Amino acid sequence: MNWLLDLSESQPIAHAIGLLSAVCLAGMALGSIRIRGIGLGTSGVLFAGIVFGHFGEEVHHETLEFVKEFGLILFVFTIGLQLGPGFFAAMRKQGMRLNLLAAGIVITGFLSVLGVGWMAGYDPASMVGLFSGASTNTPSLGASTQALAKMPGLEPSRLALPAQAYAVTYPAAIFGIIATLLFLKRVFRIDPKAEGEAYLEETRAPRVELERRTLVVTNPNLAGVPLGEVPGRLETGVTFARLRRDGVTSVADSEVPLQTGDLVAAVGTPDAVTRMERVVGGHSDEDLILDDAEISFRRVVATDHHVLGKTIGELALEQRHHVAVTRVTRADLEMTAVPGLRLQFGDKLQIVGRPGDLDEATRTLGNSLRELNETHFIPVFIGILLGIALGTMPIFLPGMPQPVKLGLAGGPLVVALILARIGRIGRQVWHMPENTNLAFREFGIALFFAAVGLGAGATFFETAFSATGLRWLLGGIVVTLLPILLAGILARAVWKMNFMDISGLIAGSMTDPPALAFATNLSGSNAPSVAYATVYPLTTLLRILAAQVLVVLLFR
Repeated sequence: MNWLLDLSESQPIAHAIGLLSAVCLAGMALGSIRIRGIGLGTSGVLFAGIVFGHFGEEVHHETLEFVKEFGLILFVFTIGLQLGPGFFAAMRKQGMRLNLLAAGIVITGFLSVLGVGWMAGYDPASMVGLFSGASTNTPSLGASTQALAKMPGLEPSRLALPAQAYAVTYPAAIFGIIATLLFLKRVFRIDPKAEGEAYLEETRAPRVELERRTLVVTNPNLAGVPLGEVPGRLETGVTFARLRRDGVTSVADSEVPLQTGDLVAAVGTPDAVTRMERVVGGHSDEDLILDDAEISFRRVVATDHHVLGKTIGELALEQRHHVAVTRVTRADLEMTAVPGLRLQFGDKLQIVGRPGDLDEATRTLGNSLRELNETHFIPVFIGILLGIALGTMPIFLPGMPQPVKLGLAGGPLVVALILARIGRIGRQVWHMPENTNLAFREFGIALFFAAVGLGAGATFFETAFSATGLRWLLGGIVVTLLPILLAGILARAVWKMNFMDISGLIAGSMTDPPALAFATNLSGSNAPSVAYATVYPLTTLLRILAAQVLVVLLFR
C-alpha cells in the first residue's frame, strides 16, 4: 500500500482529484442526513472539506484552484441558463424592489464591518476578509486581496489575514443565513410549501382557454377578400383552421378569396372569436373539425434550426404543405398562431391538415425528441468563454484606484442570463434539458465547496479557536445577521412579500448557494431561484466594489 500512501508526492494531481472525490462523497452523505426535515444538502461538502483539509495532507494547490473556479463557473452558468427567460420578466415586475433591498443589505453589511472593526480593534487587513466571509462572497475576497497587494508598505504576513478571516467567518455565515430563514419562518408562522404553491400560482401566466367556432360568411364586403386579409384578424389574434365551400371541407388557405356562404373554423380566445364573428357575419352550430375524417390535427415541436427565429407567416406552411397552424404552446402559455409570432426552440405547434401534408410539415418543423433532450455543448462553451471574458474585463470607475471586475462568478452568470433570454444566435441554441442542467449545477457547486473546504481546513481550527479567531467569528456573525434580519423583517412585515422572494433575496444578496439550496428544499420549489437570480448580478458587482472601497478607506 506504499504506492497509495505516497500518492501525494508521486502523483499530486491524481491525489488531489481522489481527495476531492472523497470529500464530495462524504459531504453529500452528510448533507443527506435530515433532522426534522432539515438538511445541509450539497453544502455538507464544504464542512467535509474543512475536516479533510485539517487532518489530511496538503493538496496540489494549482489543481485545487482550478477545480474551485471551474466548479463555480459551472454552477452560476447553469443557473443563468435556467433562469434567463424569467429573470427579465421578474426585473420588470418586482426587480426594482428586490434589488433595492439587496443593495441595502450590502450597504448595511459594509457599515457593520466598519463599526464592528472599530469597536473590536480588528486589524484592517482582517476586516476585508471578514466582510467577504460574512457574506459568503468569494469574488469580493479576490478583489480586496488584489487591492491590498498594491498598497505600499504592507507586510507579507498581513496579506494572509483576509483569507484567514474569510475561512473563519464563511461557515458561520452559512449557518447564520439558514438560521435567519428559519427565524423568519417561525416568527411570521410561514408555511414554505404553501407559499411556494401560492407563488407559482401568482406568477404563472394567466391561461386563457382557446375556443373553436364555425363562422358563416354573410358580410357581402368580404366577398373576394383573401382569408388571410380579413379585417381584424391580426388585431384579434384569431386563426382559421378549415374552410367549407359547396359542401367540401379543406384546410384553410390564407390566399383563398372568400365567398358569401362559406363556413370557416375560427380559433382564438372567446372574446376574439366573438369579435371576428361580428366581422364575418354569423356562426353555425356545425363543427368543421368533425366534418372531414381525412383532416386531423397534430402537435409538433419546433426543433429544426431552419425554422427557429422565423415567424409563423414566414414559414408559409399553408402554401408549402397545405397545413394551417392554429395554436402555439410555449412553456405553460397557449397562444393563437398569429403570423407575426416568432418561433423559439421547443415551441409546440398545433397543425391541421391531411395525414400526408402533416407528415411533410412535421419534417420541416423538426419534432425531434432527441434534439429536445440533447445538450448542445458548443453553445455552452461559447457562453462560458464569453462569461470569462466579461468577468475578467476591467471596469474603470471614477475615484477607484484600480479597475473592478465582475469575476468568474458574475461574468458567466450575466452572460448566461442574456443568452438564455435571447435563446438562439444563428444555429446555436442555448437550451439545456432540465435534468442535465440540475446535474451540472450540483456537480459544479460540489466541486467548489470541496475545494474551498480543503483550502481552508489546514488552518481553520487553529485560527478559529484562538482568541483572534473567536473575535472574528463573533464579529462575522453580527455582520451576517444584522443586514439580512432587518431586510427580512422589512420585506415581510411592511411589504408583505412572499417567503419565496424573501428567501431568494437573502440567499442572492449574500451570494450564498447553500442558502438557496436550503430554501429550495424547505419549500419544495425552485421559486426562490428567481429572486436569487434577480439580485445576484447587482449584488456581486456591489460587493466587489464595496470590498475595494473598504481597502481604500482602511489604508488611505
